[in-house]
Amino acid sequence: MARLRAPGGCPWDREQNFDTIKPYLVEETYEVLDAIDRRDWAGLAEELGDLMLEAVFFAEMAAEEGKFRIDDSLDAVCEKLIRRHPHVFGDASAKTADDVKRRWDEIKADEKKTKGAEEKGRLESVPRNMPALVEAQQISSKAAAVGFDWENPEQVLEKLEEELHELANARQSAAQAEVEGEVGDLLFVLVNLARFLKVDPEQALRKTNAKFRKRFGYVEQRAKLPGASIQEMEALWQEAKAADD
Repeated sequence: MARLRAPGGCPWDREQNFDTIKPYLVEETYEVLDAIDRRDWAGLAEELGDLMLEAVFFAEMAAEEGKFRIDDSLDAVCEKLIRRHPHVFGDASAKTADDVKRRWDEIKADEKKTKGAEEKGRLESVPRNMPALVEAQQISSKAAAVGFDWENPEQVLEKLEEELHELANARQSAAQAEVEGEVGDLLFVLVNLARFLKVDPEQALRKTNAKFRKRFGYVEQRAKLPGASIQEMEALWQEAKAADD
């Protein structure tokens, strides 16, 4: 990367900056996730390389400006892993994954105080530009960590029924903004239900999307689209579903 960015290197690489590379970081991250979902191990090896290249790219640009080197990034994460795993590298005890997560958050909070970081609201640390499902998962988890939560999944299901009722009422009013708000509330409750059931909502939806792609592809190959009746398409859909089962 240093050679590509150097005088006489690659014109494209030389003109990139932190902002122009950001979209590629997002793209490569999703390609890694896709390879994992497909259990494409050879593809995952390649995609992980592409993802690491983006980290190298950012670090090289930072080094050029005298800000830091990639060694600093690697040293920082190693130190952090040791510091935040006192039950492995020290004398602390953690018997469950929840114990580890709780201690991790406590150490992280202590680190911010030591650095003199200004105390902010608990949700301020969640980036607003991440995918909405991931954002909802993180902000609800942070609220739950201080006790602002339901007691069990059954209570979340009751809330889900309440939101469905409110959505039905909103549809009667024909106010699109109100309908949009109720759909958002419904999705937020579903994210919380997934959290109680220990399901990652983003990954669950990605897998459902992949399943829909496969089954619709089956329908598309066997029916005349557009033009097929809903009954014909539904019958083919059931065939595809049975093949999956």
